[in-house]
Amino acid sequence: MELVEAGYQPVIVDNLSRSDRTLLKGLKKILKQKVVFYKGDCANQAFLKKVFETERNIEGAMHFAAFKSVNESVQNPTLYYSNNLNSLTSLVNVMREFGVKDLIFSSSCTVYGQPDHSPVSEDAPMKRAESPYGATKQMSERILEDVYPSGMRIVSLRYFNPIGAHPSALIGELPVGVPGNLVPFITQTAIGKRNTLTVFGNDYSTPDGSCVRDFIHVVDVARAHIKSLEFLSKQGATPLYKVFNLGTGIGASVLELVNKFQQVTGVKLNYTIGPRRPGDVEKTYADPSKAFKELQWKPKYSIEDGLLHAWQWEEKLAKE
Repeated sequence: MELVEAGYQPVIVDNLSRSDRTLLKGLKKILKQKVVFYKGDCANQAFLKKVFETERNIEGAMHFAAFKSVNESVQNPTLYYSNNLNSLTSLVNVMREFGVKDLIFSSSCTVYGQPDHSPVSEDAPMKRAESPYGATKQMSERILEDVYPSGMRIVSLRYFNPIGAHPSALIGELPVGVPGNLVPFITQTAIGKRNTLTVFGNDYSTPDGSCVRDFIHVVDVARAHIKSLEFLSKQGATPLYKVFNLGTGIGASVLELVNKFQQVTGVKLNYTIGPRRPGDVEKTYADPSKAFKELQWKPKYSIEDGLLHAWQWEEKLAKE
């Protein structure tokens, strides 16, 4: 939606391994127009080449094709290395073949590992990643650093923790199987799909013992991608690689998020405290000042907005 409102015509590529075709119906309702969609694997270079041959006026690309569950990556690391790296190198190869120079890459705050302090800025050193997922993001950024001098203009957006759904409740997160992210697990527990939410650890060095994160609304993340495209369009032809944190700059614990959800929705949540989960970082939240200044972007939605929109999306799914 943000792309269309900014005057772009999106072309979506997805193999639907972690999504569902029904989301296209919601997009069509929001946009009031047909969505251009190709079903296929971004790691399949021959397939991507056919997409670029068909859509001859591609101006830039956004890579969202990585698997993103920290827990799943610990359990199945080779799946993550194979998909997350091959989907990126395949896309970059095809972009270079067709002379498409602008790329917005979905990176992650996991590239920082366990940071020395928060808020964490883009200058913070990359420590050893706490999970295979985080390692794939570190490697992906290294790949982009190595390829951009060949003529590409690249922005890596280091997401902190996106939450929420579109305010219309027509599209939102639709995890296949057990959710790998916190908020879908919260909403599925609240609606009755899951019996209990487990909070992994209450003995961290944080105010309430649970992990602290920077939760940012998914629409604000989408807005930052448009700002990134606009930023690249002003940079001239010189090859470029820039990284930006996408976060609110406010840390909130997992238990805080659970309590906020109950307050915003009025729904009591059944949750228990479990042991720490392998791969989890204790505390991380963003210093987003670089994005504020250079991208001219700031979040406009609160944590409460994100939780409410996620719940409205879950209620809509339940009715259907």
